[in-house]
Amino acid sequence: MTNLKVFAVVVVTIAVYTMLANAIPQVQSEVPEELAFGAGVTTEQLVSAGETLYQGAGGCTACHGLGTRAPNLLTDEGGTGQIGTRCAQRVPGQDCKTYLHESMIEPGKYVVEGYQPIMPDMRRTLSGAQIWAMVAYLESLGGEVTVTGEDVAAAGDEGGATGAAAGGAAGSPFAGGSVDPRELLNAGTCLACHKLGDEGGPIGPAFDGMGSRLSADRIRRGIIQPNADTADGYAAMAGTMPATFGQQFNAAQLEALVEYLAGLR
Repeated sequence: MTNLKVFAVVVVTIAVYTMLANAIPQVQSEVPEELAFGAGVTTEQLVSAGETLYQGAGGCTACHGLGTRAPNLLTDEGGTGQIGTRCAQRVPGQDCKTYLHESMIEPGKYVVEGYQPIMPDMRRTLSGAQIWAMVAYLESLGGEVTVTGEDVAAAGDEGGATGAAAGGAAGSPFAGGSVDPRELLNAGTCLACHKLGDEGGPIGPAFDGMGSRLSADRIRRGIIQPNADTADGYAAMAGTMPATFGQQFNAAQLEALVEYLAGLR
């Protein structure tokens, strides 16, 4: 009789959590469309694809182009011209193409004076081909496009995200499928902007005490629809957080992270 009761409790518990996981809204975020370019891609095709990414799913306009949170890439920046003009002057001995590419995959190496290191490694959300297309577009803004089909063809060996975004359904599971909240925070580079204890930055609202300020539903919405609400005092940073986590997290990961943050009081 005792064994039957234990079995019944286990079954009911599993059923409840299954229903809860299925009830969590899996919002479809705007995700960069994969590029099918090969070695024969033209300069015009690269620039066009890069511009589409820059203005849309790449999320670049949330910071760049304003000249407030990050350097202005669309027009002049401090009298140095457009990005395609000034990129080759940023690092002595480094050409424009190399500088732009490394700035996207290792942004911490090239933080422009006067700005915060808030840019993530773009390999988390873009594929190698997408990154090169973006580089071509940026080079075209006042400069000569030197990205070639060979760069794009070689990008398949560079890793990076797949068409459904890094860690999405078409690639490896986000954070290896882990539901450990700290692993999820690390995989999403969340502490680059949010403070937690002695770690993290001041770009977004602190995780410390988040559960005493926000409900679990509000935290969940903030993760999968980061532009739906703006926390008091952070209007200047609106649009900085990537809108792809609704696609990257599975239901169990999302709920594990929400419960963790809701428990920080």
